[in-house]
Amino acid sequence: MTLQQDNPFFEKINRHPLFQGVSSEVFSELMEKCTLRSYKKGDTVLYKKTPREGLLIILQGMAEVLVNSDNLGEVLEVLQTNDIIGFSSLADFLGEPQTHVYHYTVEVKAIEDTTCLQVPYSVVEERWPDENVRDFVLRQVSVRLRDIYGSLAEQVELASKWGESDPFIQRIRDIMHFPVNSISLNDTIQNVAKQMLEKKTTSVLVMDGVKLVGIITENDIVARVVASNVRLNRPAFEIMTTDPYSISPDAYYYEALSTLLMSGIKHLPVVEDNGEVVGIVTLSDLMRKKDRGKLNVIQTIEDSTSENIGEVKDAIYKVLETLIHDELPSIYILEVITKLYDRLVRHCVELALQVVGKPPVPFSWYQMGSGGRGEQFLLTDQDHFLVYEDGEDVTEYFRLLGAEIVRQLTLAGYEHCKGKMMASEDAWCGSISTWSDRLRRWSVRSTTEHILLGQNFFSMRFVYGDASLHNRFLSVIKEQNAKARIFMYQMAKVEKDYPVPTLDHPIRALFRLEKTIIDIKKDVLFPFHHCLQILAIKNGIYEGTPLQKIATLTKSNVFTKDFADGLKFAYSVAIKIRVSQGWTRFKQGKESTSVVKFTHLKSREKEELIQALKIIKSLQNQVLALFAI
Repeated sequence: MTLQQDNPFFEKINRHPLFQGVSSEVFSELMEKCTLRSYKKGDTVLYKKTPREGLLIILQGMAEVLVNSDNLGEVLEVLQTNDIIGFSSLADFLGEPQTHVYHYTVEVKAIEDTTCLQVPYSVVEERWPDENVRDFVLRQVSVRLRDIYGSLAEQVELASKWGESDPFIQRIRDIMHFPVNSISLNDTIQNVAKQMLEKKTTSVLVMDGVKLVGIITENDIVARVVASNVRLNRPAFEIMTTDPYSISPDAYYYEALSTLLMSGIKHLPVVEDNGEVVGIVTLSDLMRKKDRGKLNVIQTIEDSTSENIGEVKDAIYKVLETLIHDELPSIYILEVITKLYDRLVRHCVELALQVVGKPPVPFSWYQMGSGGRGEQFLLTDQDHFLVYEDGEDVTEYFRLLGAEIVRQLTLAGYEHCKGKMMASEDAWCGSISTWSDRLRRWSVRSTTEHILLGQNFFSMRFVYGDASLHNRFLSVIKEQNAKARIFMYQMAKVEKDYPVPTLDHPIRALFRLEKTIIDIKKDVLFPFHHCLQILAIKNGIYEGTPLQKIATLTKSNVFTKDFADGLKFAYSVAIKIRVSQGWTRFKQGKESTSVVKFTHLKSREKEELIQALKIIKSLQNQVLALFAI
C-alpha cells in the first residue's frame, strides 16, 4: 500500500536520511512511488530468485539474510529496524558491468512481524545527486560489508576445521542403506531368518502393504524364538517389535545418533513424511563415522565397577568434547549426554543393589534439578529422591540403599548436594504414603522453603525402578495437587517478584547500558523453568524435560504451535550460551559460573538473547495472568 500522512510510519520515513531535506510536495511524490509491505514472522521478504529492483527499509521488526545452497540455509547476518535490504544489487544500479552471469543465492526472511518500505531504484536515482544521501549509503554499505566479512570469516574458519563432509552434519539419506530388507506381516519366522542370512543383515522390517508396522532383529530371533522354543512356521508378527522408532531422511547424523542412544536400539528405519520407507541406518553405521573409542562409551559404563566407575566421567566428557567441537546444536548435545548420564545413574543404582541386596518391595528412583531437566552436561551435585512401596520393616533397607546409591554416585564423580536433596536423607526417601503426607504438608504450609522444595521436586524425571509404582506415585501427586491451589498461587507469585529482565533494542545500545552482565541461570533459565513448570502442573503434567512439557502443553492447546516454537528457540539460545561458557571455563580450569558478560557474546548471540528474553517474558506474563497476579 502507498503511504498516507496519517500512517504511524509517516514521520519516521520523513526523517530517514534518504528523504531528509526534501519539500513536502517532493516527499509526497516520492512516496507515491514507494510501497509499504508487511510480513509475518517466518515470511520470506526477498526470495533468492526475485529480481532486485530497489531497496527495502525495515521500519519495524527484524529479518535474517540466508545463504541458500542445496536446500541448506546459513544465516549471513541479522537486520534490524532502520537497516536496509537490497545492497547486493547496488552495483547494477550504479551501472557497473557484469563480467559473468550472477545467480542470487541469498534470501531474506522475517524473524518477527516486520514492516518495510519498498523504495524503487527510480526513487534512489532521484535522490542520488544529494551528497548527504550518497554519504549515508556509503556508510551503510561500509558497515554491512565489515559485518558480512566477519560472518564469512567465521564460517570459512569452521569449514576449514571440520568441512561439509564431516559426518556429524551429514544427512541421513547420505548414509542410510537401501533397499531395505523387508518381509510381509504374515511371512514365517523361518523366512525372516533366511533373509537375514542371505542378505547379511541384522534386521528385517515388517510391512503391511507399504506401511511399516514392525521390526525384527537378530536379538529378537535369539530371545523370542530360540530361547522361547517358538516354532519357525509361526508368523513373523508374533515376534516383531511394533511401532518401531523411525527418522526422516532429511534428519542429520547427530539426530539419528541421539535417537539410537536415547531409545537403546541399534536399528532405525528411515521414513518419508508420507510414510514411505526409504532406508535404514544402524548404530554401527554411525559409530564408524567417528572415533569409536570416543563415542561408544555405553559398554564402558555397563562394565564399570565401584573401583573404576570414576573413569566413566572422563569417557563421557570425551563424547561431550567431540560434540561441542563439531558445533552441534546444544539441545541435541544434551539429549545424547543425558542418555549417557542416565545409563551411569542406573548403573550406580544396580551396583548399590549388589551391595545392599534384593529390595523387599518395589521402588522408583527420580532425578531432579539439572539432571531431571536433562540439562546436566558437566557432572555437578546430586539431586534425587527415592519412593518405595508401603510395607512392614522396609524403612531401614531403603535408608541403606539410598546411602549406598549416593556413595556410588560420589565414586562416579557426582558431588553431594549442599542442600542435602538426596535419597540418603529421610526428607527425600520414603514410602508412597510418606510422600503423600509430605506433599500435603508442602501444599498446606506454602512457606518460602516449601516453594523452593516444590520447584526442585517438580523438575523430577523417572529414571529407574518399577513403572507401576511410578504411575501410582503420579496419581498421588495429582490427588494432592488438586488441594494445592494456594501453593500454586504462591509459586506463581514468586515469578512476579523476579521478573524476566529486558534488554534495550537495538543490541548496539547494550554497551551504553549500566547492565553489562546477565545471569543465564537466574535471569533466563529459572523463570523459564518455573513458569513452564507451573503451567505443566496446572494441566496435570508432573514430570519430563522442558521440551517434553512444551510438546504436551502444545498438544493440549495450552500453547499455539508458533508460541511453542518460540519457547524452544528461547530455551535453545539460553542452553547454548550456558553450555558454551561452562565448557570453556571447565577446559580453562576456571570455577563454574552462570554469569555472562555481554562482551563475551558474539553479535548474533546477543540478538538471539534479546529475542529469547522477550519470549520468556511472554511466558511469565501468561502465568501471572492465569492467576490474576
